[in-house]
Amino acid sequence: MAAVIVRIALRYLAGILVARGLLSADEGGTFSADPDIQMLVETGAGVALGAISECWYWLAHRFGWAK
Repeated sequence: MAAVIVRIALRYLAGILVARGLLSADEGGTFSADPDIQMLVETGAGVALGAISECWYWLAHRFGWAK
């Protein structure tokens, strides 16, 4: 399921970059369909969400939000 969401997000991002003239149409298609880029985005999102969760846990203990 995550791969589907990432693929859709990459298509929108590629569309925005092509519309702004930062990528050509061929590069945009490659960018949104490349499985290596999709895996990189999925991994990055997982690491970012894990880091946010751990920071929130640390803040909760630091400021006494946890019971």
